[in-house]
Amino acid sequence: MVYSSRGLALLLAVCIAIITSLFLSLFKSVDLSALIVAFFISFSVSYLLIFVVLEFLIFREINKIYKLMDKLKKKELSKIDKQKSAAFNPLKTINEEIYSFADLKQKEIDELKKLEAFRREFIADVSHELKTPIFAAQGFVHTLLDGAVNDKTVRTKFLKKAAKSLDGLDVLVQDLLTLSHIETGQIKMHFENIDLYKLTEEVFEQFEGKADKKDVALRIEGPSQKAIVYADWQRMSQVMTNLISNAIKHSHDDSEVVVSFEVSKKNITTSVRDFGDGIPLDHQARIFERFYRVDKSRSREKGGTGLGLAIVKHILDGHNTKAEVESTPGKGSTFSFKLPRVRPESSDSQDATKSEKH
Repeated sequence: MVYSSRGLALLLAVCIAIITSLFLSLFKSVDLSALIVAFFISFSVSYLLIFVVLEFLIFREINKIYKLMDKLKKKELSKIDKQKSAAFNPLKTINEEIYSFADLKQKEIDELKKLEAFRREFIADVSHELKTPIFAAQGFVHTLLDGAVNDKTVRTKFLKKAAKSLDGLDVLVQDLLTLSHIETGQIKMHFENIDLYKLTEEVFEQFEGKADKKDVALRIEGPSQKAIVYADWQRMSQVMTNLISNAIKHSHDDSEVVVSFEVSKKNITTSVRDFGDGIPLDHQARIFERFYRVDKSRSREKGGTGLGLAIVKHILDGHNTKAEVESTPGKGSTFSFKLPRVRPESSDSQDATKSEKH
């Protein structure tokens, strides 16, 4: 600050006194002696008032700064490298500490901004996804109420469409709840030795009808053999269900979906391959985000909640692994993940022990 509080008060008081005197000089009845008296009275009162106000504000803000610095020294600055406080130049030390603290706070602010942007985007996405099936069902019901209910053929057709929209809404809500429970840790993993080959066969059985409609063959590549891993059966069933459902959805008609298992000494790598349009490279990093779609219009036509791959990601995170994707536009995509391998002999011995206990 260029001026001290005393100097600034003096300057402002002189200005006010001059303005007051000039204003009074406009009246002919006021002589010079009265103007001088008015000048000094105006100057004195203005100076005292301005000085007191400036001093009060300055000291109040200084006290706030001192209190804040005390808190920072106790909480945040204790995290900063102790060697900095031992520097010979105290001003340099203060500068380094303030810079470090400011950098730390800026990172926190940036992170909060990202979270806020993500929250707004997520709410907008959820609102849009919920609105679509609700409006569809609402339209069919209102059409029936407007008189279409009297026509048996139309009534049945519209009720089926309304039911389909509500079923889609139910799936969306269930996926949202599942994702929320996984993220908040409300769903606990129950790890055991499971056979991924057998699990995949069961998932295939669920999708036979859906695959037949598109003439998509479901195939496990390689000979029939156990693929024993240490994982949660129910959660891995969700992973395979989402990956296989996704593969069928995006496969070309009259193609196939192939699941394969690559066995190494420590891990088993499970791959789900489709022969569809593939995923452009610039989209591959974001496909595991909630509601993210490569082609939003076409994806909604094919159905799905847009949460399947996000659920896959979080379940695999809970297994200390991650999903990877390899895709070539026009040739299809392969999703894969690794899980700890359990040797068949150890698995058989554990199964025998369990049967003996029973």
